[in-house]
Amino acid sequence: MNRIEEPRLGVDFGRVIQGGAAESGEEDTVFLDGGPEEAMRTPATPGVFDVLPRLVALFGGRAWVISKCGERVQRRTLQWLDHHDFYRRTGIPRGNVRFCRRRADKAVHCAELGITHMIDDRLGVHTALRDLVPYLYLFGPQGSPPPDWVRATPTWADVEHAMTPTNM
Repeated sequence: MNRIEEPRLGVDFGRVIQGGAAESGEEDTVFLDGGPEEAMRTPATPGVFDVLPRLVALFGGRAWVISKCGERVQRRTLQWLDHHDFYRRTGIPRGNVRFCRRRADKAVHCAELGITHMIDDRLGVHTALRDLVPYLYLFGPQGSPPPDWVRATPTWADVEHAMTPTNM
């Protein structure tokens, strides 16, 4: 990795920042299919607004949201981020939000941005990033133990512990 001396953080949106850690494979149907008002009321994942600002500071502000979704959910995601004052509360700049249409395409963003640490709740995403991003964090509850090349982080507290300088 050519930018390892400059760590860069990537964070998924659905079930990582918003919607909480649901059972593996479950969708947040209220956010995805409910009305706009219902979607704005969907909660942030417990701990995200406590931990993510500290991680953004640890990474020197080099942090991006990288999310897979269609156009409608992309608009809804941006509205949710505004509604929950995400940018001010976390320190992630408004311009540091990226979208793609397929989960594997997160690799394009990670390569372009030089992401060194990625938090995502989908093992398939991490599989696509395995040879690109050195530090992979599988967020939320999983049905089975993950492979040894990805670090299980069920909660935001686990993410923070895994990303302390002594553990990175």
